[in-house]
Amino acid sequence: MLAALAPCAAFAQQDDAVVVTATRAPQPSLQVPASVDRIEGDEIREGRPQVNLSESLGRVPGIVVQNRQNYAQDLQISSRGFGARSTFGVRGIRLIADGIPATMPDGQGQAATFSLSSAERIEVLRGPFSALYGNASGGVIAIETRDGPEIPTGEASLLAGSYDTWRAGLLFGGQWDALNAIGDVSRFHTNGYREHSAAVRDHLNAKLRYRLSPDTSLTLIANSLRQPDTQDPLGLSREDFEEDPRQVVGGALLFDTRKTVEQDQAGTTLSHRLGGGRLEATLYGGERFVEQFLAFRGATPLLSAGGVVNLDRNYGGGALRYSTELGSVRLSAGLEHERMEERRRGFVNEFGVAGALRRDEDNAVRSTDLYAQAEWRLDERWSLHGGVRHSRVRFTSDDHFITADNPDDSGERDFRATTPVVGVLYRASPRLSLYGNLGRGFETPTFVELAYRTAGSGLNFDLDASRSRHAEVGLKAIVASALRVNAALFDIVTSDEIVVDVNTLGRAIFKNAGHTDRRGFELGAETLLGGAWEARAAWTYLEATFRESFVSQGGALTVPAGSRLPGVPRSQLYGELRYRRSGFFAQLEGLLRSRVAVNDQNSEFADAFAVFNAMAGLVQEGGRWRVTQFVRIDNLADRDYAGSVIVNDGNGRYYEPSPRRNMTVGIQASLQF
Repeated sequence: MLAALAPCAAFAQQDDAVVVTATRAPQPSLQVPASVDRIEGDEIREGRPQVNLSESLGRVPGIVVQNRQNYAQDLQISSRGFGARSTFGVRGIRLIADGIPATMPDGQGQAATFSLSSAERIEVLRGPFSALYGNASGGVIAIETRDGPEIPTGEASLLAGSYDTWRAGLLFGGQWDALNAIGDVSRFHTNGYREHSAAVRDHLNAKLRYRLSPDTSLTLIANSLRQPDTQDPLGLSREDFEEDPRQVVGGALLFDTRKTVEQDQAGTTLSHRLGGGRLEATLYGGERFVEQFLAFRGATPLLSAGGVVNLDRNYGGGALRYSTELGSVRLSAGLEHERMEERRRGFVNEFGVAGALRRDEDNAVRSTDLYAQAEWRLDERWSLHGGVRHSRVRFTSDDHFITADNPDDSGERDFRATTPVVGVLYRASPRLSLYGNLGRGFETPTFVELAYRTAGSGLNFDLDASRSRHAEVGLKAIVASALRVNAALFDIVTSDEIVVDVNTLGRAIFKNAGHTDRRGFELGAETLLGGAWEARAAWTYLEATFRESFVSQGGALTVPAGSRLPGVPRSQLYGELRYRRSGFFAQLEGLLRSRVAVNDQNSEFADAFAVFNAMAGLVQEGGRWRVTQFVRIDNLADRDYAGSVIVNDGNGRYYEPSPRRNMTVGIQASLQF
């Protein structure tokens, strides 16, 4: 990131969190005209399984994390309604790990590669300034790996819980003269709450930083994920969910629905102080292999590309960034290039075994972006912020599966967009900031959304990018050094919203559908007392609707104007209360979520729910060692509820059940060498 910038002495705040994502420079949150939250490493790890982001992001207003309890499909994360339609993985939100994108240039990302046990912090950015991160930036989630401690230290952890769930991890890091390093390796295993939902995940994350000179440092990052034959229980209909939420449909067993993922990635960043500024250069590359068995054969000519999807991807990119400060003006600019190349093949699913070839193509997507940002401090109270990004995203497809009834479907499509943003910040007092901003964003279809078209085979290159206009006003305050409060009111209009047209037999066909409106309010608060008790709350109210009516299901169904966007709750409230004293810690947390539409026409809704979790633990420590034990109980009330929904599922199997009351125990030990 860019060079640290010291705030004016009159406005310096020791109790104000320092954030990076909005301005690409470390700044106190009160000086940033954007909705951005920071979650510290101890909040990520203390008394938590450290398996996925659903454990931590619920405390951020504007963010909805739907844990599918399905490790074959990853989490569903939405920011102000962006990303809620994702059929798997993270869509509409840019994921970044240590400055390296975890989102592919087409806009599809995977959060499973985030290492929570070695995380220093997570930052979550919403609103117009997130558009400065490029395609599909309805929000930004950035994770940073912590540095190794000054004294070399090793850590071991073990977790065990319900449904034969366990996680074991080892971490080692330290400082040796100019070299700082940390490495984290873990294995996670579960049989799952539902039948046919077992998973094993092996994960490695490593970071090495070497100071070449007082002005220059080199950072290396490596990440590896292995997740073989992860079972996919699919969704349930309302009737099946109410009868037995742990069951699976027959097709999941008949076709042995599952997914295998293998990913390896490495990157490097060279940072150099140049004059009064800082220059950074980043390069990264990786490989990702995915094989997924779907719940059908996929042998129908023209209408199916196979019930087994096989993707072999290579990806990489680079970035060059420069920042400087000229008097009262801070400037930064950058150039970024990303590319992804995949060999996509489809095979007939012969009841859990890959059969005849049904699809074979080489796909590629490349993006090239230029951006610039500036901050002008007019005086101690007023500052202007602005930026602009120009993006070009190009999709190409080279079809190799050509037969008499399956013509050559090769093709290409370019998308271009210029996304400006401007904001103003007013420091009403050293502990109160008011701000407003305006901006534009855009979102290309992903290869998942381009994969099928209504008539015939090949990619759906008729699908357009959606474009959005964002407006936001907000305030940030620190009340009597005891409470931090953030509030934001926002209005978003999107044109050419990408929606599901038909979703049957594994063929999800997408189309553009006029305008959508997202209007809402976010409120976050946390205590800063520093005593034994801590509290935090986050509330989001969001009206997300289709402005005009449109037809889907090939014209057989009309979605009325005013229908709610599926997968987006109108209201979500999170609260937590923590206690720490003399080696003992405890926490009670609750999540209340309103009902959620499961399809565009709003014919069904997943019920509202309230779920509560409790955790307690002990800490023992000596001169060079520390041991922590904890026990947690999730879903204290032991209720049945759907924690996630599959939007617009063509079979009506929308509901993904969450576990009833379950227990986890864990222990972590560390030793300095």
